[in-house]
Amino acid sequence: MKRNTYEPEFKAKVVLKLLREEKTVSQIASEYGVHPNLISRWKTEFIEKMPAVFSKELSETDKLRKEYDAEKEELVKQIGQLSIENEWLKKTYQKALGMKPKRG
Repeated sequence: MKRNTYEPEFKAKVVLKLLREEKTVSQIASEYGVHPNLISRWKTEFIEKMPAVFSKELSETDKLRKEYDAEKEELVKQIGQLSIENEWLKKTYQKALGMKPKRG
């Protein structure tokens, strides 16, 4: 049996509809084709994590993104440096052998 996976946007939409209290959990579950227990679980998770939205601390995702960007920047610098060194070595090697430098 295949498990359904739901996008975070979809979950948020369903939970917000539930929080409006215009319909029952069963009505919303029927409307979106999701089991009522699952909607209740999403609501609980949403309420537990709500304070994080107002937190000044960086979320784990933001921390990982910053680390990734810093590492990427460092690697790009290293690639540039190695490319320059590689070109210098090619030219030096060709001069040492008395060859004409290749263009391109």
